[in-house]
Amino acid sequence: MLPCLLSTVDSAAIDRNAKIPPEVLQQVKDLGLYGMQIPVEYGGLGLGATEYSRLCEIIANDGSIGVTISAHQAIGFKGLLLEGSEYLKKKYLPGLATGELLAAFCLTEANSGSDAASIQTRATLAEDGKTWLLNGSKMWISNGGTADVMTVFARTEVDGKDKITAFFVERAFGGVTSGAPEDKMGIRGSNTAEVHFDNTPVPAENVIGEVGKGFKLAVTILNSGRFAMGSTTAGVLKRGLGMTLDYAFTRKQFGHTINEFGLIKQKFASAAVNIYAMESMAYHAAGLMDSYEEYDTAVEAAIVKVFSSNQGWILGSELLQIMGGLGYMKSYPYERYLRDGRITLIFEGTNEILRMFIALMGLQHAAPELKTLVQKLRNPFNNPGFVIKTTLRQIRDRNDRPKLIHDLPGYVHPSLKESATSLEYCVERFRFAVQIILSKYGLDVVKPQHQMDVVRLGDMAIDLYAMTSVIARASRAYCDGIHNGEHEVGLPRY
Repeated sequence: MLPCLLSTVDSAAIDRNAKIPPEVLQQVKDLGLYGMQIPVEYGGLGLGATEYSRLCEIIANDGSIGVTISAHQAIGFKGLLLEGSEYLKKKYLPGLATGELLAAFCLTEANSGSDAASIQTRATLAEDGKTWLLNGSKMWISNGGTADVMTVFARTEVDGKDKITAFFVERAFGGVTSGAPEDKMGIRGSNTAEVHFDNTPVPAENVIGEVGKGFKLAVTILNSGRFAMGSTTAGVLKRGLGMTLDYAFTRKQFGHTINEFGLIKQKFASAAVNIYAMESMAYHAAGLMDSYEEYDTAVEAAIVKVFSSNQGWILGSELLQIMGGLGYMKSYPYERYLRDGRITLIFEGTNEILRMFIALMGLQHAAPELKTLVQKLRNPFNNPGFVIKTTLRQIRDRNDRPKLIHDLPGYVHPSLKESATSLEYCVERFRFAVQIILSKYGLDVVKPQHQMDVVRLGDMAIDLYAMTSVIARASRAYCDGIHNGEHEVGLPRY
């Protein structure tokens, strides 16, 4: 039913009028899509991460609808699912699941974008000790002008220190106003607006989690919400790729249909391979989330977000290029896809910040191992075997001849042996690069002047995750006899 609904949506009109028709949103509510990840006992569909990703892949065919739903549940009320009390869950989740209540996530402020810890909105505990008074302003809030409830982050005093706390705020509490809808480049049908709080009274029981623990919750919400961006971007690109292929097989130039030209074939091949990689990475991350209850996928989700948003922008432009002048016209959807997709490089963490996050999270785990390594090397007489082994390894590393010890080819189909060997080689070179950076900068690795070196490690990690996901998926597809499995094993070699 969902594909049928979206096929009848006039996305051009939504973009032109900067508004989603109420009847369209009602149909989305009727399908239960406002509560995809809300547990069944609270009235939701109770979907896992993989099922949620598959639906997002379809929903994203209209960017405005996709962002409205995503802002509602991926971040808007996610805090309730993660840290909300049973009282808050029972009170709000049923209405959120049906769409009776629309949620928003209020973190960003005029002087607090990527530096979320610098927010100035403040909540003060009233004299009765039962109510918090909320004051401040948030900006660029998706669903900000239409939301009934909001997850709001504000400074609170805890033991004499300023700490951030999360609140679940109803517009009906009073003192909540919204600015005019922002006139945006893309996703124009989604509502984005400033939200202002003027002595808004919030009951103490509407604190999400613990007082003073809101910043960690904000980071967790954003980390957990990014993983679906891979499937949503892949969904839009697959639709665009299909339309462009149809055009290429009928458009004739110089006596040939343009699909016969090598440069056009190359664009199609690049699009197909990168879409496959996006899907592989997104569903790899989703599978980890579904398989392990306490698995931390913050780095994987960030990797999926950076890779898919970057490639979405590049490939969207390439598909438009194949269409030529037609692609530039508003009568075709390509320019709208590009405008809608541009925000993915910015929201839920800019790609620049996330590339650094990926690198520094990895270095955080690598540093203790390097410290142990250095300590043993400083005591050669106590660790003679270790010193000899490490010295030989360093010689091989410096001569670009690392020893491959993980036997990755043994875990995949034989036809992927070359790809798996290449992955293992890249993993070893990555290890060497990490050692060089940590040895060179030590604790100063976090300083801004070293970002260009550090971010390269983040980019390497993204490529390694892409390689791993693609090889694993292609191997399983072939071994399980999945349709087109023979074709898939060729994609990792591209």
